[in-house]
Amino acid sequence: MNDNDVTPGDGAPRWHPGERTDPAELKELAETRPQDLYAAVERLCRQTTGHGDGPQRPAGRAATGSDGASAARAVRRIAETLAETRSRDCARSAVDIVGRLLPAGSSYREENVLLRRSVAAKLAVSQQLRDLEPLFGEFPDTADDPVVEVRACVLGELALIGAGRGRPLLDAYAERLRELGHPLARLPRTRLDVEHRFAVRVRGLGPVRTTEQLRSRFPEVPPTDGGAAAGRTAARTPDDGRARSAAEPFTAGGWAREPEARFFTSAGPLGPDDFGMSFIRELDLDCLAGEGTRRGGAVACATTPDDVLGELFSASFNGGVNGQGQGGAYARLYAWNSFHALLGLPAGTPPLEAVRRAADHRWLRFMAFTDWFHHDTADVAFAVLDPARTGVAVLAATDTDPDTGS
Repeated sequence: MNDNDVTPGDGAPRWHPGERTDPAELKELAETRPQDLYAAVERLCRQTTGHGDGPQRPAGRAATGSDGASAARAVRRIAETLAETRSRDCARSAVDIVGRLLPAGSSYREENVLLRRSVAAKLAVSQQLRDLEPLFGEFPDTADDPVVEVRACVLGELALIGAGRGRPLLDAYAERLRELGHPLARLPRTRLDVEHRFAVRVRGLGPVRTTEQLRSRFPEVPPTDGGAAAGRTAARTPDDGRARSAAEPFTAGGWAREPEARFFTSAGPLGPDDFGMSFIRELDLDCLAGEGTRRGGAVACATTPDDVLGELFSASFNGGVNGQGQGGAYARLYAWNSFHALLGLPAGTPPLEAVRRAADHRWLRFMAFTDWFHHDTADVAFAVLDPARTGVAVLAATDTDPDTGS
């Protein structure tokens, strides 16, 4: 669908900023007249920006304040409703809205990014593959284009539900994205076994909020004198780039506090039983500042790579109290970027190779009673020991605002 062949039909919906639309009515319009919804979004986007994107769009007065916010909400409702309405026309209209019509400019960037990701997720679970395939018939020349971005997100969402692979058009488009260096194209086209926790909720297994819950789910590692001695002599090895990658799921998801990602090198290989809380509490970590001055003891438990990867995915997929969920495709990318950083691997390392390497590492979850760990919303902390038993990566994040305690 392009600008030249969109004209409202007789009785086409004439939304104005601030007008509320009944969801059932919007759904019915999506099923019967998707082209009119598309035309309505064109008008709303012109009102938001005050001008059009081409010669067919006359200049208009920009919507401001509550009018602009109402227009943006209406555009989101329409795009998401079209994405969830099963038909080829609805799929095309939804993709064209978020790929071609959304207003440009830095003030709209974050909102537009989130809407593209939301629409892509709804398309992947709501539409039939035969209706999505035509979207991928024209190969892109650049990865830096909203039209390309929404299609890349659709492919990423399909991978998470195990769909789309083996379809020639989709496979060829994915290959083109790899050639163009799109970040999502680095990930496999199907979910790996190690990703089985992604977006899966198990009744009774919510976030680990207390040390009792931690002990009940994971085997505790007993403290050792050797671990404490090794921790006192471990040297911090700063690496800002690696730290940013490790923290990415939490920063992207808008967690309330800046995550802590630090790396250490011990003076010699740790003993087989010395990688535990007795070692970690001796490291220079903000999350453990004041440990031992409050009632309650710190705990470290052995865990597995899939547990860590699942928590990294959830951090940005669900979003923090100060942020929003980032969609499955990018939550998956952020999780793997962080996982690679914890392992000390380049971002381009194939995920299956990272899984192979992860098996040779030691993985811990830990928790303490400090100003960092509030035990009421979401506190996550991991430590990873490399195969040489000398390099340690630590990642801790909390979704509790330290200024408000909530």
